[in-house]
Amino acid sequence: MQSLRLRRQSRILVAVWGVMLAGLAVTGRAQPPEQSGKKPAAKAEAAAEDKLIPLNKQETVLLDKVGKRLLLKSKVVLRQGALELLCCLKQTKEHEAILAVDTKAYVVHAGLLALGMEQGRPVAFEPEYRPPTGQKIDIYVQWTDEQGKLQRVPARDWIRYSIHRYYVAKLKQLPPEVTLTRESDLRWDPKEKELLWYGPMTEAQRDEHLKLSKDPEFRKAIEQFFKESRSRPMEADWVFAGSGFYVDPQSGEKYYRAEDGDLICVANFASATIDIAAKSTSGNEELLFEAWTERIPPMGTEVTIELIPAAKKPQ
Repeated sequence: MQSLRLRRQSRILVAVWGVMLAGLAVTGRAQPPEQSGKKPAAKAEAAAEDKLIPLNKQETVLLDKVGKRLLLKSKVVLRQGALELLCCLKQTKEHEAILAVDTKAYVVHAGLLALGMEQGRPVAFEPEYRPPTGQKIDIYVQWTDEQGKLQRVPARDWIRYSIHRYYVAKLKQLPPEVTLTRESDLRWDPKEKELLWYGPMTEAQRDEHLKLSKDPEFRKAIEQFFKESRSRPMEADWVFAGSGFYVDPQSGEKYYRAEDGDLICVANFASATIDIAAKSTSGNEELLFEAWTERIPPMGTEVTIELIPAAKKPQ
């Protein structure tokens, strides 16, 4: 099944890196002034545009060699819910990514190589967990808001640790003075000896539940729920893990694994082109991230993703 699925993706040969990089020197350059027909007044604007080199026919991946960054032209496709990616490829994983870009993943990989970035290696789970490695990438998002003002923030600002989940605290027993009704947001599991709460707890809810008992363990659990359910931004760094190739056992041909959509991830995937250098798996609720809805512009908003190589660590 995996082989059939990957056959539907664009076939990527190892030689593509050499072809892409060789073409960057000439692709997208402006014509000489005497041939362009542009008026002198437009030269400055044209020169600025010519700094960006399109790497694909959709012109959604642009190399800024002067600014030493790679730009991705994307759109907002999700504002609320659990995340596995910051950005996926168009028509792949829009149900778990904030942004989607119309391109092939290998084009982004080639663009990062053209910036001189050092590729690392993807995450590994066997025989034990090994985080993804690679040169760090600083990622920013920029868009024009509803008032027509240009906005630019670190992409991390749109991602937080999941707060819409269950929080659990071990408790030997529920204090006898505490009575929980069916309508209560607080739950007690007598079999597992656990106190449970779902979602973010407000200050008013915290204070209300603290009034129920002076039992120190109960009060500690309530304070724990309040603290853990605060919105906290993602802190992990993104790295150029570089995905990898799948070799068709029948034809021997190689396919770039990130073409399934795993372009810029926040949950570790061995197929990710860009991943976070921290343990984050879909099987552990405490490690999941979600969209920070209040900070994300409306659905369909055009967003430019800036991929900026961070300084390399000294050897």
